[in-house]
Amino acid sequence: MTETRDQFALIGAGPMGLAAAKLMAELGLPFRGFEMHSDVGGLWDIAAPRSTMYESAHLISSKRMTEFTDFPMRDEVAEYPSHREMARYFRDFAKRYGLYDRYTFNAEVLSCTPLGGDGEGWTVRWRDAGGEHEAVFAGVMIANGTLSEPNLPAFKGTFAGEFIHAAQYKSATQFDGKRVLVIGAGNSGCDIAVDAIHHGASCDLSMRRGYYFVPKYVFGRPADTLGGAIKLPMWLKRRVDAMILGWFVGNPQKYGFPKPDYRLYESHPVVNSLVLYHAGHGDLTIRPDIDRFDGQTVHFKDGSHADYDMILAATGYKLDYPFIDRAELNWQGDAPHLFLNAMHPARDDLFVLGMVEASGLGWQGRHEQAEMVVRYVQGLKSGSTAAKLLKDEKAGGFARATGGMNYLKLPRMAYYVDKATYRGAVKGWIKALGGGTK
Repeated sequence: MTETRDQFALIGAGPMGLAAAKLMAELGLPFRGFEMHSDVGGLWDIAAPRSTMYESAHLISSKRMTEFTDFPMRDEVAEYPSHREMARYFRDFAKRYGLYDRYTFNAEVLSCTPLGGDGEGWTVRWRDAGGEHEAVFAGVMIANGTLSEPNLPAFKGTFAGEFIHAAQYKSATQFDGKRVLVIGAGNSGCDIAVDAIHHGASCDLSMRRGYYFVPKYVFGRPADTLGGAIKLPMWLKRRVDAMILGWFVGNPQKYGFPKPDYRLYESHPVVNSLVLYHAGHGDLTIRPDIDRFDGQTVHFKDGSHADYDMILAATGYKLDYPFIDRAELNWQGDAPHLFLNAMHPARDDLFVLGMVEASGLGWQGRHEQAEMVVRYVQGLKSGSTAAKLLKDEKAGGFARATGGMNYLKLPRMAYYVDKATYRGAVKGWIKALGGGTK
């Protein structure tokens, strides 16, 4: 086996893992990649063992606002690509930058254990077709994604019909002829509810809180390509964007959707206007939060009830790094507390990549996070002043790059950031560390 003591172990060949692999290869930082699946793409490859894709899944952001800057999607790709196009995109990316040979595929990482303090190395154990193996690496970069471990709240009572999480949903034929209840009206929940409307006998949507709905197209253009040229203060941006949403979406409350109990941008919006269309046509019934299950009857908190054959819980995902002790990640509350969502305050041999969400961040924003980390490691090796400054800064304490936004206190928002604030900070460090300013 190749000597690994001077290498980083890079876990995951999804978008973040590939971005990090590309940058480490370009900047000469030794590494070895591990991927559980037989190919790259992470959750975007529906055949991957932990993929949560379903047949009708598409990007909720447009391709030009999502792609890597130095690897644009082909012109013939749709403005909102399907998961198949995205899987192809990441395979093409890996081929373009020669990343396939950098990974061990069909390799599940079982544990990552530090040999001691910072810089003393990590023992990594993994399993592949040849059995279990272990080796000592200089450090670990975790890029196994954030959307694979289902978050399933507890419900009172027992449901006698079919009950699945969205992670188990693949095809609309699973709804054929069934009375369906979808719990949760985030982006996946609304997408899946539209599938159920077309294939099930009926579809209801249970919502615990209201959402702001954003159409995919405004004035004939992808909604996320509008604006941005003029930077507005948040109080004014909220007013302007709320007015535009009123023109194109109307008032969702008239279809039975609850009114949001928070301000615009304090949680992720739902990029879907089809669910409003179907609610307006009577194809979808909006239900409140659930009180309890009783056989095939679901009782709701407003006192109403209805019978269902199938319940799909689109209740999101929770962070899951099963191969490393939470204490090693400075985990506090619902997420690790890491500088700019990536860098351990006390260690320079452990990084988490991709644990960041922001409206409109795209793959480029995540590529920038990876570049900051890789250039930092490179800078420490060369003894650069900027790397020493960053080391001191990240040791100074945790502060999330919220830009003053009061995000909802929910597990899925625990690593949410303000895009402009976050990218500004990351790009500033990239420049200081000797990188470009794209």
